[in-house]
Amino acid sequence: MLPHYLCSHIQNAFRARHQHIAVPHSTQNLAILSILLRSGFLSNVTRGTVEAPSPIDFHAVKDSNKRIWADLKYRDDRPVLSEMELISRPSKPIFMDLSEIRRLCTGRRVQNVKPLRMGEIAIVKTKDREHEWLEAREALQMRIPGEVICRAW
Repeated sequence: MLPHYLCSHIQNAFRARHQHIAVPHSTQNLAILSILLRSGFLSNVTRGTVEAPSPIDFHAVKDSNKRIWADLKYRDDRPVLSEMELISRPSKPIFMDLSEIRRLCTGRRVQNVKPLRMGEIAIVKTKDREHEWLEAREALQMRIPGEVICRAW
């Protein structure tokens, strides 16, 4: 599954004022939702089934029925996450080394990618198996380059 599906699904759910979303279970989806949770855009992430968020039932169902449930976060009746945009596309992946990630995080344009603003995050997919999915500032801190997948603000 491509990340653009998850980006559009989350963005559309916030615009429709949903309280929860369920996305197919995959390592990629779990990692991206975990980063959004750590960054404060979501209030909760749990595993479950097609019917409901239930970690107990999660292990009893087939893989096709496994879902990741995320509780969306609102403040003063406005969504905390206003936009989620894909940076790296299947036809044009955007790989950045450490100096380019540093420039992106400090507010400078890199490879036709707009700089990160206050309260904005970028999600990076690295080749490191232990830290495969990171927020751009975490990747910079750990000194791991990678592909910049998407941004959220």
